Amino acid sequence: MRMVLAWVTGMGAAFLLAPAVYANGWNMPVGVTEISQDIYSLHMAIFWICVVIGVVVFAVMFYSLFRYRRSQGAKADNFHENTTVEVLWTTIPLLILVGMALPATATLQKMYDPSGADLDVMVTGQQWRWHYEYLDEDISFTSSMSTPGTQIRGEEERADEYLLDVDNPLVLPVDQKVRFLLTSDDVIHSWWVPDLAVKQDAIPGFVNENWVRIEEPGIYRGQCTELCGKDHAFMPVVVHAMEQDDYEEWLADRKEEAEAEANSVDREWEMDELMERGEQVYGSVCATCHQDDGSGSGEFPALAGNEEMLDDVDWHIDAVVNGVSGTPMAAFGGNLNAVELASVITYERNAWDNDTGDVVQPSEIQELLE
Repeated sequence: MRMVLAWVTGMGAAFLLAPAVYANGWNMPVGVTEISQDIYSLHMAIFWICVVIGVVVFAVMFYSLFRYRRSQGAKADNFHENTTVEVLWTTIPLLILVGMALPATATLQKMYDPSGADLDVMVTGQQWRWHYEYLDEDISFTSSMSTPGTQIRGEEERADEYLLDVDNPLVLPVDQKVRFLLTSDDVIHSWWVPDLAVKQDAIPGFVNENWVRIEEPGIYRGQCTELCGKDHAFMPVVVHAMEQDDYEEWLADRKEEAEAEANSVDREWEMDELMERGEQVYGSVCATCHQDDGSGSGEFPALAGNEEMLDDVDWHIDAVVNGVSGTPMAAFGGNLNAVELASVITYERNAWDNDTGDVVQPSEIQELLE
């Protein structure tokens, strides 16, 4: 009996300590969407059902072991085919499973219903970044991890958001239903943000759907959760949820920037302008594989002093725009605009100890993209 009391006391303490456990991040987050809250409630309901089942089963087991032990003269009874017992141990688990299945099915129906969306966003996984396209707004950009290499190598103190910050977060309005269309340009990725209860694979050649309606403004972070290559750990997701007025202001600014950049394609860019812009693009897109100093890594060749690249500007342009067949070098012609492509090519040809003096104009790249 003492063992039973100790067990029950321990489970009671677990109930009392539960809030502290949740506060320390040992449980799944409640989240900021209706779906995430439904999932959390379902999780907790089933968890406590399992706790009660465990308490009852182990209490009966320990009581039986203590009360009917051999040292007290108890003798085992032999019986066969007790209809009442068989009906009970079939009916009770069935009712429990049905009680779990009904709310679970209702939650799943909500999760898989992306209809009636106010905004559609195409999410494309790339090694190792995310490309976002607002389908109804003609806006697109690439989101790459912004944690500097000096922190990754331990050369400086690591920030609070180490490996979880990006240069361009996905910006969404609150209280609007947003449908995600997810695919990939290379290998399987998985877009996951715990606070939004969204986790969806991005598969080459397929388009998967998911959706979210964020209830609270804020910044919500996640990661790629599918092993997608050597820099899988450096592929964070950041979603910035804004009030509708702030979102519309951000949207207007983005459109203005995109229009200004599109209009700048035909003008003659100076070397300094291209180098400044190219350094930003390189740090965001290229440094992950080719390193900050252009020294390369493993199967990714060094760009500093790369004779094949430096001796043939046309080859260099084609490699960046169309990729290199049979190598990990991806094609960036569909992900970067003409200004970004021209600037990063110019930067790579003139950065570090490279000193070709070549200036690649956005207008040249635009002709190749058309």
